[in-house]
Amino acid sequence: MRDTNQLGLVRNLGILAHVDAGKTTITERVLYVTGATHRRGEVHDGTTVTDYDAQERERGITIFAAAVTCAWDGHRVNLIDTPGHVDFADEVERSLRVLDGAIAVFDGVAGVEPQSEAVWRRADHHGVPRIAFVNKLDRAGADLDAAVASIRDRLRVTPLAVQLPIGREDGFTGVVDLLRMRALVWDGAYEERPVPAELLEEARRRRGLLEEAVAELHPAVLEEFCAGAPVGEATLRAALRDLTLARRAVVVLCGSAYRDRGIEPLLDAVVAYLPSPLDVPAVPGRAADPTQPLAALVFKVHSTGGGRLTYLRLYAGTLRKGDAVLDAGAGRTERAGRVLRVRADRHAEVDRAVAGDIVAVTGLKAARPGATLCAPDAPLVLEPPAAAEPVVSMAVEARRSVDAGRLAGALARLAEEDPSLSVRADPETGQTVLSGMGELHLEVAVEKIRRERGLDVAAGRPRVAHRETVARGVTGVLYRHVKQDGGAGQFAHVQLDVEPLDAAAGFAFRSAVTGGRVPREYVRAVEAGCRDALAAGPLGGHPVTGLRVTLTDGATHVKDSSEAAFRTAGALALRQALRACAMVLLEPVAEVTVTVPDDAVGGVLGDLAARRGRVTGSAARGGTAVVTATVPLAELFGYATRLRSRTQGRGAFTSRPAGYAPV
Repeated sequence: MRDTNQLGLVRNLGILAHVDAGKTTITERVLYVTGATHRRGEVHDGTTVTDYDAQERERGITIFAAAVTCAWDGHRVNLIDTPGHVDFADEVERSLRVLDGAIAVFDGVAGVEPQSEAVWRRADHHGVPRIAFVNKLDRAGADLDAAVASIRDRLRVTPLAVQLPIGREDGFTGVVDLLRMRALVWDGAYEERPVPAELLEEARRRRGLLEEAVAELHPAVLEEFCAGAPVGEATLRAALRDLTLARRAVVVLCGSAYRDRGIEPLLDAVVAYLPSPLDVPAVPGRAADPTQPLAALVFKVHSTGGGRLTYLRLYAGTLRKGDAVLDAGAGRTERAGRVLRVRADRHAEVDRAVAGDIVAVTGLKAARPGATLCAPDAPLVLEPPAAAEPVVSMAVEARRSVDAGRLAGALARLAEEDPSLSVRADPETGQTVLSGMGELHLEVAVEKIRRERGLDVAAGRPRVAHRETVARGVTGVLYRHVKQDGGAGQFAHVQLDVEPLDAAAGFAFRSAVTGGRVPREYVRAVEAGCRDALAAGPLGGHPVTGLRVTLTDGATHVKDSSEAAFRTAGALALRQALRACAMVLLEPVAEVTVTVPDDAVGGVLGDLAARRGRVTGSAARGGTAVVTATVPLAELFGYATRLRSRTQGRGAFTSRPAGYAPV
């Protein structure tokens, strides 16, 4: 069993970046360089290990976070390749919750891109230390200095470049390691050489700038720097680790993953600077120790042809095959099946997992993402990752009615695997509505049902439920209900007044009858009949809201009056009254809060106006603007995609129901 000291040899990290910055290619090269695979997988060929899903290979993007394990320099590296598309940000969020460190990847041409900025902020929120890797330095227009400047300006951090590129664009062949002052060259094979003479002066200058920048942040380096002698490599390396763990600076490396350049020094930096499980705060009530009671967090659930896989991060204790574990939040005890070391969609069974491990477990039937698994005799609840609120919805239905039950089961399984998806049945339209983080997110979910379940599914824009209300009421509407067809007859006379109320008030009923002309039990029957009539209004058969009905008079018959007769009279009287009223059609509206960069406010306001939105307020917050508006719900379909395109992916919005307003 691994003792506590061996936990220092574990690195749990993720790769974070904007879509197409090269995360998956870096992961493939890491697996190849560490000997975990024997060929290089390529995204464009659909041969990558981590993008194993058919949709990922077809679309050329990462959709599902994939975990892999490899070894480097005596350390075990548990690596999670995360999605870069904004629609799958919740997958990144759940991964960040269980990581100790991360590699942030930036495009050498584009620098900090919108989604890079978004995931960086989420990593800040979770307190995850990072190093940076500027990728694609072999591309035309790539510039390490410009990328470093964008990191400084856009992310408000101190970047510390520890490498100098050798060559530019197509001529990029390697880097100078500024700590050891050695050239690392990939010319057919990875070699270490003396610094080229033409770069020696520039390398010394940059080493001096690095020492100066670190001295401003770290006292040990400042002491050596002020003594006038060059700062020692060991001192500088220790200082860079301290600054990384404290998140006071970011070590920046560079390379070209596609051309296999820069991966070995990147792995060395992972080992040197990123934290082990011992370097991060322990969870409350448990130490990062295999001998402690079990504490683990579920961060992903995946259904496969072979059963349900539950992905765990162990914070304390040991988990073996067959162990009983308590789902602390649900209060349910389950028994773990096999414990699996993960390499994307391939798994190797191990006899146990211990504190610091990221593994998959079979046999758990009900644990969901965010659940805490612990020893039954030592209960503990860990903070789950925050679930994102869905922003886009679509209606889904099975094309064949016999498949409706199977579709319901498939949707429930989807929502269980991905908490950012929600499924609800609209009681008014009768539609099944699937909601998620974006249109691509929903498209991928529906396609997954089609492929994995073999269901023919129709998907489209959800209908909105309209209402009708009274704009101008009527008084003295008299209705006589008299029916005689043998046996006991039906007799009920009612007189109603109808007046408008606020739509949010719904429906109100009162009786102003005096002298007992309508007995109390019949008054209740009239109210019930009026409520029956509210189900379908005269404009389009929509439910009616926002009115008060007053029963002002009526008459009864000693034999033929009954509650049923007065209920019928109440319903027919109100329908007659509503046809005489001035009616207005209402539509559901939402209160929308949009957060965008200052330079995009004009376009966003114009788009809201085009969607019949009414702006209710705006405020400035440090370079961003927050706009609130009331927008018809029907106009919000597709708004997430539109907002992202208008703001280069930097805009976001939230919405909540705000009642109804006239169409």
